[in-house]
Amino acid sequence: MFAVNTRAPSQRRIAEPRSDIYHDTGCEVAGSCLQCPLSRCKFDDMEWFIRYRRMAHDLRMAAIIHGEGLSVAQAAERFSITTRTVFRVLRRCRYAMCELTPEEAAVFASLAA
Repeated sequence: MFAVNTRAPSQRRIAEPRSDIYHDTGCEVAGSCLQCPLSRCKFDDMEWFIRYRRMAHDLRMAAIIHGEGLSVAQAAERFSITTRTVFRVLRRCRYAMCELTPEEAAVFASLAA
């Protein structure tokens, strides 16, 4: 014959609630996870967060270059980087504007400050 489950349904350990406690302490982006403007959590995908924070730094650098009308040589001297790096930063900024939402750009720009 077949074995019959003799335990009553109330005795089964199917889906007990978790006993650990979560403290929503947020991060440098927002004080609370529920108030975070980012589309992803930095703790879920740290590489994504680092890449976009670097992108925000590049955007801030490009804004200074265009705002002050600096030449490539002047920008390289001001930021202590090579002229080739200035061209790379400007190229990455052209592509970055397509990837970031305005809210995310503002958040990452404030982090790069």
